[in-house]
Amino acid sequence: MKFIWFSLGLNLRNVVTGEQLTTSEKFENIIRQAELAEKLGFEGYGIGERHGEPFLSSSPPLILTAIAGRTSRIRLLTAVTVLSVLDPVRVAEDYATLDHLSGGRLELIIGKGNDPRHYPLFGITEEEQWDSMAERYELLRRLWREENVTWEGRYRPALANVTTQPRPLQQPIPIWHGSASSTRSTELAAQYGEPIFSSNSFHHLAKYKDLIEHYRERLAYYGHDPRKAVVGAGAGSLYLARTTEEAIRRYRPYYEAFQATAAAKHNQSPFSSLEDAIENGPSLVGSAEQVIEKILKYQDAFGHQVLALSVDGLTEAEQREQMERFAADIAPVLRREVGSEVWNQQERAADVTIS
Repeated sequence: MKFIWFSLGLNLRNVVTGEQLTTSEKFENIIRQAELAEKLGFEGYGIGERHGEPFLSSSPPLILTAIAGRTSRIRLLTAVTVLSVLDPVRVAEDYATLDHLSGGRLELIIGKGNDPRHYPLFGITEEEQWDSMAERYELLRRLWREENVTWEGRYRPALANVTTQPRPLQQPIPIWHGSASSTRSTELAAQYGEPIFSSNSFHHLAKYKDLIEHYRERLAYYGHDPRKAVVGAGAGSLYLARTTEEAIRRYRPYYEAFQATAAAKHNQSPFSSLEDAIENGPSLVGSAEQVIEKILKYQDAFGHQVLALSVDGLTEAEQREQMERFAADIAPVLRREVGSEVWNQQERAADVTIS
């Protein structure tokens, strides 16, 4: 199994210490977290996209460019790029530029996002989100793979013989399809034979398992081999301690603070308490042994090769503690237990370059 860490730029006042980071301090915190992820041997770091408080991640390509300048190996991902509201020409240009500045380390995870505040900001309705997503992705894909593109659609002005610059360094830039709530996302991924990334953050295992199974079924329908399906998955909150009781005690204030936000209320969690989320949902709160057992349970259901984790909202000291605990106590076990072909080619290339 491979691992990425990600941030949505969550910048709440810390409920334990009372600390409130300035915007600049939070951005620096995110960059240091990515540096630590590389130092600890993790494979990637991602920045989500949100357009409203308490999140500061409205410009993932800019944050990832800053991270690219302070790292040299880890893959840089978006988690997700809200393509349903963005201009594909702008996306093509910004992220192709980042691809070059990072030395070809970029991977795009596209999605419609789960925060309804971005629709009025960018001039589409929530009802249009899936049609908008499909149209914009078809154009983005062509802009990165073709020159002299002529195109006409509903959600942006027509194009005539357009070749975006710069051209991507990677041919092609890897694209994942974020999947959280609808078969429309898994259908789009299957149509193109591209990997999916299940959010696996807010609901019961069965909901995400059904979407992943739909993806594999539709891969076969479109003529792709479902045995070669590439799946990534997120997780709920992470908090490790020597015992489950200690982890729950230390994490509870953070859980309650986030559950009180408008963003959390929009997600309509089916879990009644932290204990319920740990017992019946994706939250990874407990001892190392308990967390390993849960991750392997979900991996058996999903078949994912990459796991995405976040420690947003904790103090920087706790962020480091959690990442170091995971690197020491959990990652080695999961790397032995779960095979992963994702990024092996890039790792081999890096080894050759270093030697």
